[in-house]
Amino acid sequence: MTLIDILICTFRRPHIRDTVESVAAMALPDEVSIRIVVVDNDDEPSGRPYLEDLLKDPNVTLEYLHVPGRNISIARNGALDAASAKWIAFLDDDEAVEKDWLVQMWERQRETGVDGVFGVTRSIFPPDAPKWMAELNLHAPAPNKNGNESRAGAGGNMLLRWRGTVWEHERFDLSRGRTGGEDTEFCFRIGRMGAKFEIASDAIAFEHVVKSRHNFKWLARRRFRAGQTFVVSAETGLERLGLAVRACAKSLFSFLVALPFLWHPAKWRFWYLRGVFHAGVVAGCLNLSEREAYG
Repeated sequence: MTLIDILICTFRRPHIRDTVESVAAMALPDEVSIRIVVVDNDDEPSGRPYLEDLLKDPNVTLEYLHVPGRNISIARNGALDAASAKWIAFLDDDEAVEKDWLVQMWERQRETGVDGVFGVTRSIFPPDAPKWMAELNLHAPAPNKNGNESRAGAGGNMLLRWRGTVWEHERFDLSRGRTGGEDTEFCFRIGRMGAKFEIASDAIAFEHVVKSRHNFKWLARRRFRAGQTFVVSAETGLERLGLAVRACAKSLFSFLVALPFLWHPAKWRFWYLRGVFHAGVVAGCLNLSEREAYG
């Protein structure tokens, strides 16, 4: 029997109960068992009341840990410290998984023999959300591919080989714990240590987009920060210089392409946000400080 630790970090989200319930109800691959570990990063254990009865449910293997700090890297590292299984899976506390989420991840790993598998997160928009926002669907970052190679994806929807690997003592960067991008940097780092990744396109988790994120400003900030984080893909100073030059050209091109589409709510925003992302890459290459978005 193979044990997989499902690691879920939470911070003041009542949705944590829905997340845990979806994991507890999902189908499991043959010869696989799970343990759910919830790590609460709030100053006080505010998430525990939502899980109290589940912690007492003999049919749910659930552990709750209070690891304060208001820093997502502290929470993720606390989860890694608690992990004892050969395989781990990260899931965000605003997501709920389809019933075959883990089955699809596990089958993809068995097919390819890779060390990590990224699932796909789909956003659920309320009826009052702008139509262009649902059309662009940029709230849930898609796993990244470079040619045939999967390089990085969302750390909140990932299966990873853990115990017995050369990266089992690696931890998330604390300096990125308030800005975000810690999961991207972590994946690139262990990738350089030999970890291979693939994507399970049928391993679906759903994320409800909250009201505070129903605006263009929030998306622009997220895309800019994503660009800053993407700089970790460059290993040397020369690679970073080349990345900056290409990103500068791509940013200008994207902003110019957006102009003819000003009449189209989705198209101009798509190209503008693409330009913002590449502007963020330039900012990252220049080591400009990132905006705090967590805690």
